[in-house]
Amino acid sequence: MTAPVRFPRFFVTSPAPCPYLPGRSERKVFTELKGPHADQLNEALGRIGFRRSQTVAYRPSCFDCQACISVRVPVQEFAPSSTQRRNLKRNSDLVATECRPWATGEQFDLLRAYLCRRHPGGGMAAMDEIDYADMVEHTPVSSYVVEYREPSDGLRPGRLVGACLTDRQGDGLSMIYSFYDPEHEARTGLGNYIILDHIRRAAADGLGYVYLGYWVEGSDRMQYKIRYRPIELLGREGWQRLSSERHDSLIAAATLAQRGPRDAASPAKDASLPQFALDE
Repeated sequence: MTAPVRFPRFFVTSPAPCPYLPGRSERKVFTELKGPHADQLNEALGRIGFRRSQTVAYRPSCFDCQACISVRVPVQEFAPSSTQRRNLKRNSDLVATECRPWATGEQFDLLRAYLCRRHPGGGMAAMDEIDYADMVEHTPVSSYVVEYREPSDGLRPGRLVGACLTDRQGDGLSMIYSFYDPEHEARTGLGNYIILDHIRRAAADGLGYVYLGYWVEGSDRMQYKIRYRPIELLGREGWQRLSSERHDSLIAAATLAQRGPRDAASPAKDASLPQFALDE
């Protein structure tokens, strides 16, 4: 006899200022991921727009706003642009290694440099090594860290220039949070390269999607996500392919708005669990 599957309990946070759209507030609905069915629950919730942070799955649940839209790339149909092809070629010598979800001092130093340069006033700016270890190691699901290093000199591993905490799901890869050397003069577009590499990895493994988290139209720092073709958005009718005409329009708008893009693979809000004030 198998034990009955217990339906998870969901909670809602109290409203807080929205970190993406000025003058708006946000709240989240969330549940705990635990037990022998944590992977299955995480995957099921991911398909309806939830994100994972440590042992919690959450999604926006705002009173009067639906601006946060889950997006994913159907990897078997992905066609890189000329800019993305140049990025892949430029960084093709990087050595990518899947590592168990174990935090290292080298990773943390890279994260600190990234946050100081790209998100100096963000919610993760005050993270210490213990906070980082919690983010990486407290996972009840199938996770790993992909490290991106420059070629070795034959004596020691090459310099770490990027990393991504990734969940492997039955239908794809979910990029929880990535970071990289923000001032590497010879390697522009490292954040985009990490996404492109995940698309390539998912396709090679026969998976269907790479989940990029939330896209917010009107938030400049989220517009890098719309540059991948094709892309699917989660709406009231389920996952829908963005039309070519709409996609062209959004990319053109993003190109005009972004000079010096912020191309991290997951927004800071997706990566660290807020201090929740609970309303069951």
